[in-house]
Amino acid sequence: MPVAPDYMRSAAKKALDIRKDLPPSRQYGTRVGLARANQIANGDNLSTSTLVRMRSYLIRARENYRTARDKGLTAENSKAVGAYLLWGGPRALSWVNQQIKKIQGR
Repeated sequence: MPVAPDYMRSAAKKALDIRKDLPPSRQYGTRVGLARANQIANGDNLSTSTLVRMRSYLIRARENYRTARDKGLTAENSKAVGAYLLWGGPRALSWVNQQIKKIQGR
């Protein structure tokens, strides 16, 4: 099972660090998102089903992330940016897609 590359681990760690310093009303991430961030940050093996769920989230949230970044927002002041970083950041979708293709033998 694959392990997230360093750039994804770094993004997840950064988002977790920023989140813990925010007031509760500005914190981002669901329980699932926080669990995923910890898996990624810790370098845990990611199962096929986890990769599929990651792909689903990253596709679904990509436009909100891009819109926030285009406005100059960061994880410190945007829940959309922070939550996306929890899941590995903007480069994560490409990596997840590559891993799924490898597993499927394509």
